[in-house]
Amino acid sequence: MSVSVVLFTSDLRLHDHPPLQAALASADEVVPLFVLDDAVAHAGFAVPNRRAFLADCLTDLDASLRERGGRLIVRSGNVYAAVREVVLESDADEVHMSAGVSGYARRREEQLRRVLEAEGRRLHAHEGVIRAVAPDTLTPAHADHFAVFTPYWRQWDQTRQRTPLAAPRSVHVPGGLTGDPFPQRHEIVGISPALAAGGESEGRRLLFSWLNTGIDSYEEGHDDLAGDATSRLSPHLHFGTISPVEAVHRARAAASAGARAYVRQLCWRDFHHQVLAARPHTAHLDYRPHDDHWRNETSAGEEIEAWKRGLTGYPVVDAGMRQLSQEGWMHNRARLVTASFLTKTLYVDWRIGARHFLDLLVDGDIANNQLNWQWMAGTGTDTRPNRVLNPLLQGMRYDPDGQYVRRWVPELADLPGAAVHEPWKLQGLERARFEYPDPLVDLADARARFQQARTS
Repeated sequence: MSVSVVLFTSDLRLHDHPPLQAALASADEVVPLFVLDDAVAHAGFAVPNRRAFLADCLTDLDASLRERGGRLIVRSGNVYAAVREVVLESDADEVHMSAGVSGYARRREEQLRRVLEAEGRRLHAHEGVIRAVAPDTLTPAHADHFAVFTPYWRQWDQTRQRTPLAAPRSVHVPGGLTGDPFPQRHEIVGISPALAAGGESEGRRLLFSWLNTGIDSYEEGHDDLAGDATSRLSPHLHFGTISPVEAVHRARAAASAGARAYVRQLCWRDFHHQVLAARPHTAHLDYRPHDDHWRNETSAGEEIEAWKRGLTGYPVVDAGMRQLSQEGWMHNRARLVTASFLTKTLYVDWRIGARHFLDLLVDGDIANNQLNWQWMAGTGTDTRPNRVLNPLLQGMRYDPDGQYVRRWVPELADLPGAAVHEPWKLQGLERARFEYPDPLVDLADARARFQQARTS
């Protein structure tokens, strides 16, 4: 009997999974395989929140496969050795997987292809699994990628996408294969207390709930910090428990202004992926350098620590950072405000902030995290690189009643109305009755420092 292997990576689902469908079409039996890759752990990406979410995803994927007569094989260690072992043990002819865009993902594919070819086997890397539109599908004239979002969006929006695939009815796995124990959430130390559950079942539940009750109001509500009117699907998109192709397909079917605004946000994911695919160095280096002499842990260590702990004295910044710590997730508007504060107001290297986010974010995606940080730092694709988000004005605009701040900064919970955004203005006993730091920096002074640094 012919055998194929499906190597799951950031595509932990059965619905709309082209590599799995291709493997099922080409072989009598299929080995669903996931490798707990040592290289990911050594690179610092296997942090507690994402390990816990991954544990949920693998358990759920295995359960779904068992409902169809199959099971998930998990191996640990070197990904190349693990795949080779499974291929030889099962006598598989080929391996199917999703194509990646990061430098590591591309090196992994190249090395896997060499390892398998040495054994007389083939590797098939499929596009359109992790992204709605593949990175090299759209290119402008005289360039290898789009450097500005709007023209990319225009072409992306007109690109014909494939029809989402149904989940397979049955999966036959060859006998005799053994696997390592699945990771379990309860065994992982250091998880954010309110971390969301992972897995395709939960992802699809959230997706359909969002489509039925939330998406139509997305355009007017997505920046409302207290309203929390976003989909919260980013962790599931990152781990691939829902398909971006299916998400776009179903959102477009909703045919509302909110749905179109949401599809545009999904396009941002693909935009950043095509930038990273063309410029892998932007995971660590400036896309558009400004010769910044950033402050770092040596010159701004206490301020960086205050930012991380949510003790800057600017309530909306502190609320965002505390939400990140508690949930392993942060509202997108808060991500913009906290990133602007670190890079523009404190003039701290964006890589320090990006690393802290990756240490906690369950949706920590190297393309979107790094390039969004560069966008806010003014070293990325933003056409207004010197813009500074005023945290006071941002709080008053997107959390006018202070509900978001009160939710995450409980020491300010008793302050009335918009006063929660300027607690330092209180006097005497009224100020003394709660413990909250004074502002870390003066906003006007900080803005002048940044502008001088950028123009000198």
